[in-house]
Amino acid sequence: MEEHIKQDGKFKYFEKGEGTPIVILHGLMGGLSNFDGVMSYFPQKGYKVVVPELPLYDLPLLKTNIKNITKYIKEFIDFKSYGKVILVGNSLGGHVGLLTTKLYPEIVKALVITGSSGLYESAMGESYPKRGDYEYIKKKAQDVFYDPEVATQEIIDDVYSVVNDRSKLIRTLSIAKSAIRHNMSKDLPNMETPTCIIWGRQDQVTPPQVAKDFDKLLPDSELFWIDKCGHAAMMEHPDQFNQILFDWLEKRKL
Repeated sequence: MEEHIKQDGKFKYFEKGEGTPIVILHGLMGGLSNFDGVMSYFPQKGYKVVVPELPLYDLPLLKTNIKNITKYIKEFIDFKSYGKVILVGNSLGGHVGLLTTKLYPEIVKALVITGSSGLYESAMGESYPKRGDYEYIKKKAQDVFYDPEVATQEIIDDVYSVVNDRSKLIRTLSIAKSAIRHNMSKDLPNMETPTCIIWGRQDQVTPPQVAKDFDKLLPDSELFWIDKCGHAAMMEHPDQFNQILFDWLEKRKL
């Protein structure tokens, strides 16, 4: 993956393949590698896969909110002259995808959300986070998945390092609070963009009812379930996730 990471102006991103751009938006505690399965599968299917690094820790504190991260994504898509893209977002990334679709529908061909925030207030983790307590962080990281083994040492260490870096922690909490304030229930019925909702049946962070609500409120959405799966379907069941998404894109001629 490292050889595909590029730095272009203020933007750092992964890019691979040719064709319609699939722009992937990672979550608040998730890195680019969370989408390894998508990154290796879709370039072989005639798509350009792009994963920009979200500026979670780079903006001035007062500008560290979901709206400015969304603005950053718009700037990135314009900067790269991608035209219309397919947005895929997990957790906070799903929320950014929804807001991008609302504010800039002209650049979004289709939207894919999985374990997305935007409707459910405690989606960003209500008891977050205790600094210094490694076992607590480990348990929190494991709770994200149906199978706790998916929370590797590397994932736990990454979360632990963010929580114990004061500047990163303050920004993480600032974004989480802005996401909670930015509930999208009133916006969704006006968003006509085709939307694919892929959800883990055992998601404890954004429970299954959240997916049903998204599906009910969005005018042109389809909901797909993955069983024995928590909050990050593309990590726990990458093959199934890719198949559902590819079939949907084929069906929609995207």
